[in-house]
Amino acid sequence: MRSDWISALLHQIQSQGPGAPAVFMAAYVLASVSFLPASPLTLGAGVLFGVLWGSVYVSIGSLAGAAAAFLVARHLGRDWVERRLRTAPRVAAIRSAVSRGGWKIVILTRLSPAFPFTLINYAFGVTDVRFGEYLLASWIGMLPGTVVYVYLGSLAGSVAGLGAGRPARTPAEWAWNAVGLAATIAATLYVARAARAALDREARRAQTSGRDVRKA
Repeated sequence: MRSDWISALLHQIQSQGPGAPAVFMAAYVLASVSFLPASPLTLGAGVLFGVLWGSVYVSIGSLAGAAAAFLVARHLGRDWVERRLRTAPRVAAIRSAVSRGGWKIVILTRLSPAFPFTLINYAFGVTDVRFGEYLLASWIGMLPGTVVYVYLGSLAGSVAGLGAGRPARTPAEWAWNAVGLAATIAATLYVARAARAALDREARRAQTSGRDVRKA
């Protein structure tokens, strides 16, 4: 079971003593570039380190993982990412949105749970967004969710408590769900509009090329 594997990993991290934060952040980076779910680690950070330091370690780990995936896509695995994006049209449309909105679309997609964290990291690597802007916008967009989920994890009290069933939703969770819903709507509308504009430009370009060929 995945929950058993996560619990075993968190117990292993907990046993590292002073080295636990470094091991945790390394595990987060590995999860981020390997298409493994990172949310259980975010919840676990609340148990292992508390809200403040858990949020700090998750922020560092998630940002490092996002940077690694971005750089792999941009410099090493562009063709592989392009093929992967063909199976995820919503994520693929981000390229058109970024060409118009830049860092704003990065923040919106980070706030929205509708866009998978790991695939988004790779997807931005094949856009024209600058690396520095991508990192800053990613950090800003991920921070609210990081704090909320670390806080929710801290309520479990122990690693075992994370798998003890679904507790009643807290006010913080309801609030974050509302933020996520609003960001999802905004990001979806923005991406759809940008993609439609890109298609219109391509259609006009094709028409222009056709007229030029006929004239020739």
